[in-house]
Amino acid sequence: MFERLVDAYPDSVQLVYRHFPLNSIHDQAHLASQAAEAAGAQGQFWEFQKALYESQRDWSGMEEADFRVFLEDMAADLGLDVTQFNADLDNETYAAYVSDLEQEAMNIGLPGTPSVILNGELLPQVPFEYEVWDQFVGAQVEFAQIQEQLADIQYDAPPEMSIDPEANYQATVSLDNGESFVMELYPQSAPITVNNFIFLANEGWFDDVMFHRVIPGFMAQTGDPTGTGMGGPGYSIVDEFDPELTFDAAGVLAMANSGPDTGGSQWFITYDATPHLNGLHTIFGRIIEGLDVVEAISARDPQDPNAPDGVRIESIEIEEQ
Repeated sequence: MFERLVDAYPDSVQLVYRHFPLNSIHDQAHLASQAAEAAGAQGQFWEFQKALYESQRDWSGMEEADFRVFLEDMAADLGLDVTQFNADLDNETYAAYVSDLEQEAMNIGLPGTPSVILNGELLPQVPFEYEVWDQFVGAQVEFAQIQEQLADIQYDAPPEMSIDPEANYQATVSLDNGESFVMELYPQSAPITVNNFIFLANEGWFDDVMFHRVIPGFMAQTGDPTGTGMGGPGYSIVDEFDPELTFDAAGVLAMANSGPDTGGSQWFITYDATPHLNGLHTIFGRIIEGLDVVEAISARDPQDPNAPDGVRIESIEIEEQ
C-alpha cells in the first residue's frame, strides 16, 4: 500500500521505516530486525522484510538456532553475500541500532505495530485502504502546490489598522459579466475584519478572483485566487461577533473560515436566513444594492473536477462616507 503511494507521488511521499520489535510477544523479533538491517546493507532491505512477513507463521515459534538457519537460507534465496550476512548477525552489528529504535518507539508511546507517524503526528488509527491514503495525500499535495502558487502574493502578517472604525464604508463589486452590486461594511461591529477586507481590496487581491463555491439557496463564496477554496493571504485574523448581528436574511456578508480565528481572505454572501451559522462566522456587512445580481451567480462546486469557470470579480472599489 505505502509502496503504491511512493510510486504515485515520488516527489511528495517519503517512506521511512522504523523497527519496533515486540520482544515480549515475539521471541525472535529483535533478531529478525537485525537480519533485515543486514540485508539492507546489501541493498535488499525491503525484499528481506517482505519475505520475513510473508513467512512469519513459519518462523515465529522457532528457537534462535533454528531461526538463524532460516534467516541464512532466506539470505541465500535473495542472492545475498551469506558470509557477510552471517558476520553481521554474529557480531551484532545492528543490535544497538535496533535497540535504540525500540526505546525510541516506547518513549513516544507507540501502542504497537503497525503504527504510522504522518508529518510528525501519530495516527490514532491506521487506515489500510489505499484509496483513503491516496485521497489524503492527493489533497496534501494539492494544498502544497496551492501554497507555492500563492507564495509570491501572500503576506507575512495581517494589515495594520488603517480604517476609521467610526466611519461608514461601502464596497462596489464589479463582475466580469458586466453586473455589479454594493455592500455596506460594518466597521463598528467588526473593525479588524473590515480593515482586512478593505486592505485586500485596495491591494487588488480580489481582482479576477472567481466565486468558486456557489450553492443555490445557501450562499456564494469567493476570495481565493486559486479557485479551490484552500488559498488564503498567508495569515489569519480573529473572529469578531456582534450579538446584534445574525444570519437572519439573504444578503449577509461574512467571513469564511476553517475553525475559530482562521479567517483570511475568503468571504461569502448568504442567499437566505442561515441561523446555524450564528456565532461561527464573522458578519461584517450586507448587500444594499444588487442582491439579484449575487443570486444570479452561476452555481459551482470546487470539489467537482469538471466544474466550469465561475463568475469572477473584476474589481472592488471602496468608498468612505
